[in-house]
Amino acid sequence: MSGGLLVAGTTSDAGKSVVTAGICRWLVRQGVKVAPFKAQNMSLNSFVTRQGAEIGRAQAMQAQACRVEPTALMNPVLLKPGGEQSSQVVLLGRPVGELSARGYHGGRQQRLLGTVLECLAELRGTYDAVICEGAGSPAEINLRRTDIVNMGIARNARLPVLVVGDIDRGGVFASFFGTVALLSPEDQELVAGFLVNKFRGDVSLLEPGLEMLHGLTGRHTYGVLPFRHGLGIDEEDGLRVSLRGTVRESAVAPPVGEDVLRVAVCAIPLMSNFTDVDALAAEPGVVVRFVDRPEELADADLAVVPGTRGTVRALEWLRERGLADALVRRAAEGRPVLGVCGGFQILGEHIEDDVESRAGAVPGLGLLPVRVRFSREKTLARPAGEALGERVEGYEIHHGVAEVLGGETFLDGCRVGSVWGTHWHGSLESDGFRRAFLREVAAAAGRRFVPAPDTSFAALREEQLDRLGDLIEQHADTDALWRLIESGAPQGLPFIPPGAPA
Repeated sequence: MSGGLLVAGTTSDAGKSVVTAGICRWLVRQGVKVAPFKAQNMSLNSFVTRQGAEIGRAQAMQAQACRVEPTALMNPVLLKPGGEQSSQVVLLGRPVGELSARGYHGGRQQRLLGTVLECLAELRGTYDAVICEGAGSPAEINLRRTDIVNMGIARNARLPVLVVGDIDRGGVFASFFGTVALLSPEDQELVAGFLVNKFRGDVSLLEPGLEMLHGLTGRHTYGVLPFRHGLGIDEEDGLRVSLRGTVRESAVAPPVGEDVLRVAVCAIPLMSNFTDVDALAAEPGVVVRFVDRPEELADADLAVVPGTRGTVRALEWLRERGLADALVRRAAEGRPVLGVCGGFQILGEHIEDDVESRAGAVPGLGLLPVRVRFSREKTLARPAGEALGERVEGYEIHHGVAEVLGGETFLDGCRVGSVWGTHWHGSLESDGFRRAFLREVAAAAGRRFVPAPDTSFAALREEQLDRLGDLIEQHADTDALWRLIESGAPQGLPFIPPGAPA
């Protein structure tokens, strides 16, 4: 088997990432050696491979679904937005510069096609199957000429395309038909069919529509996946607590001790790697919510300032919102605050930034004895060490270089009283360290909270990935899906003129 598939979507957030992960987990359980691939990803949630390459966290999660180590080949182009008009371009795991959207789509993107195809070819030469994820919609006809992630790569690599639609949003039949109808005949012939995502109710009520869709398009529907809560792990964007919960507040299992522990995450601009708090949300008795008003910090036992792609901009936002003053008051009262990466830099005394914001010298919140200078070179690392008597692993992604001038050592940062700061993302996924940290927080907050002794974040992640594999195995036409992946691009499917009548 040397197969492949492109999972496209009618829209952004249609479920491409989780469907790709589910197909990967289903295949690996069948004994197939499989790898994920996304030619171009736009995300502020990234990960560092063991080779020191930065890729999207969604592809790292998909690699875990495949039970393989993630590599830069799986996400050769990563775009990290720095504002409304520009992004940092990360190529094969390393930053190569900042580009405006017009500059990227105006020529640079197309020049990356060769690199992207070489990466895909290398993966296909190594694995039995490669499951590729598209971006946005393949029917973004204004961008088709320079496309390297949807039909551009499908056509060059002769990949069959499965289009995913989120029926929970409504209009899924129109979206399926319209997506195919807007494609050129050459692109249409690669679209094998559809997959309905997030269906609630009796599938038999949907079947007449699926039959009509087949009559209109000549294309098969490969399955109807039911709506399931809590499957959006390692999201590319938006505010989500992945393992449990929703945008504003996570669901919470009953506490082991007498009290719950409330965690408020400041929803700063250009927030990156907010998946750091997933491990907290996975703990029984820990409630995690994202906040943007100072009064929402009032009842929090722990305030978290997360990573950001715009440290100075986020600092200004905290001050404008009154959250900066609220954080300073918390620290003065001995109430816990944690800063991670950009959040750690914000908690320091001084920031010198002639790289990211070009704002020059900016005073920080002064809660930690740290001075930060931004370097043009990006730190990408997979550190390991010990803190609070426990083994810790993490990863670093930052331009800011911190000079720690005092306090107690805490990972690569420091601690002063109830304020902690570190550049290490992912440290809270180390179970023993997370429990020790939460005990410190509970003591400082005066809560009778006891961390569960047996919560394993890695086991919860595996359970989630198996649930995704189960969705595919139980609700998709796996025989037809297998044939599609194995045989390659479909042939002989009818052309649908744009706006074709029924």
